[in-house]
Amino acid sequence: MGKQYETVIGLEVHVELATKTKIFCSCSTAFGSAPNTHTCPVCTGMPGSLPVLNRQVVEYAMAVGLAMNCQINQYSKFDRKNYFYPDNPQNYQISQLYLPICHDGGIEIETENGKKVIGIHEIHMEEDAGKLVHDDWEDVSLVDYNRSGVPLIEIVSEPDMRSAEEVIAYLDKLRMIVQYLGASDCKMQEGSMRADVNLSVREVGAKEFGTRTEMKNIGSFKAIARAIEAETARQIDLLESGEQVVQETRRWNDDQGYSYAMRSKEDAQDYRYFPEPDLVPIVIEDAWIERLRASQPELRDAKRARYVAEYGLPEYDAEILTSAKKLADVFEETTGLCGNPKKVSNWLMVETMRLLKEHEMDPEDLHFSPANLAKLIRLTDEGTINSSVAKEVFELVFAEDIDPDRYVEEKGLKSVSDEGELRAIVERVLADNPQSVEDYHNGKEKAIGFLVGQAMKATKGKANPGMVNQLLKELL
Repeated sequence: MGKQYETVIGLEVHVELATKTKIFCSCSTAFGSAPNTHTCPVCTGMPGSLPVLNRQVVEYAMAVGLAMNCQINQYSKFDRKNYFYPDNPQNYQISQLYLPICHDGGIEIETENGKKVIGIHEIHMEEDAGKLVHDDWEDVSLVDYNRSGVPLIEIVSEPDMRSAEEVIAYLDKLRMIVQYLGASDCKMQEGSMRADVNLSVREVGAKEFGTRTEMKNIGSFKAIARAIEAETARQIDLLESGEQVVQETRRWNDDQGYSYAMRSKEDAQDYRYFPEPDLVPIVIEDAWIERLRASQPELRDAKRARYVAEYGLPEYDAEILTSAKKLADVFEETTGLCGNPKKVSNWLMVETMRLLKEHEMDPEDLHFSPANLAKLIRLTDEGTINSSVAKEVFELVFAEDIDPDRYVEEKGLKSVSDEGELRAIVERVLADNPQSVEDYHNGKEKAIGFLVGQAMKATKGKANPGMVNQLLKELL
C-alpha cells in the first residue's frame, strides 16, 4: 500500500468591481472599447499625476466583506507594490498589504460530507494593470491601458480546501455573493473574475504543509478543476520519486493540459512595499458600516429558502431560479404582476433555459420585461391562446420583448373557443375520417389523437385542445 496524500488549496480571487469609473481617476471602466481610449495621465502613470480614491470602490469592498462575515478594518491604508512590467505604467501597483479593508471572514459551502466553512484571510482593494497583446505575426507586443486602474478586490482564502470540488463550490458561492451584491458581473470570460490557485500536497496525517506552487489567472471553472487535478498529480509524482517540489509560479495551459514554470516564487519583500504617499488613510466610521449592513440585499441562500416557504416552489426550482440574480429578479417581478409563481417558474425553467442554451447566452443577458411574460401567462390562463401558440409568442418575447397582447391581436392567434364554430369543425373532421371513427369504436383509443390533430390543423393550431377533446368524445 503506497502513501496516501492530501491536497491543500488556497485561492486568491481577483474581482473587477462594477464601478462606472476607475479606482483613482474618472476614466470609464467599460469593457470592449477600442485600445487606449479610456485613459488619462493618472491611469497611464504620467509623472506628477495624483490618484483620488473612488468612494464606490470602498463601499463595494465593504459590502463584499460584510457578506463574507469579515471584520472591517476601520483604519485602512494603501501601499505601493513595486515591480517593473510593460503593462504597469507607474512601475508600481497601488494595493493594500499592511492594513487591508477586510480580514478574518468565512463562507459556508456544501460538500459531499456536508457543510464546511472556508476561511477568508483578507480582502484588499487594488488597481488592475493594463493588458499586453502579443502579435506573433508582426513579432511585437502592444499594450492597451484601458484596463489599467480598473478597481479590483482580491479575496484571499485560508488554505482550507482539499479538492477541486471544494474549490469549485467555494468559487461558485463567492461569485453568487458578489453578483447578488451588484459589486461585479464576475464574467470569467471577460476577465472580471480571475483565480490564482495555491496548491501543495502532504501525506495524510502530516501537520506541516508541503511546498506550494501558484498557478495564475485561470480562465474558467472547468480549467481550474483540470489544473488542480494535474498539479496534484505532478507534485505527488515528484515526491514519490524522491524529488522536491519547488516553490514557484506556474502557468496553466488548458489546451495542452499541463502547467509550466513562469518564475520562482517571490516573497513580499521582493516588492519593496511601502505606504502609498499620495493617498490618505481611509477612516471608516461605525455609522458607515451600519448603513451598509442595513442595505445588504437578500443573498442566494435566504432567497432560495424563501421561495420554498413563501411561493411553495420545489427545492429544485428554487435552486435554478436563484442560480443567477437576473433570473431571480425576473421571477419575482413577474410573480408580483401575475400572482402565479409556479407558472412563472415553469416558463423560466423550461422555455427560458432552453432559449438561453440555444443562443449561448448567460441569464445576465436576458432583456425581456417581466410585464410581457406576465401578459403571456395571463393569455394562456384565460384560454385566449393555447400552449403551442404561447411557446411561439414567447420566442418573440425572449428575442425582441414584443407585447403579447398586441401581437396575438394583430396576428389573429386567439384560440377558437366558440363552441358552435368548433362543433362544426369537429363534425366535418369526423365526416372526413370514417376509418378513424371506426377504429375508435373498435377500441383503438389512439385514433382520437389523430382526430384531435386533424381538428387542430383545420383551425391552424388555434383551437382550444380541451374543448376539441370534449366535443370529439361527445360526438363519437
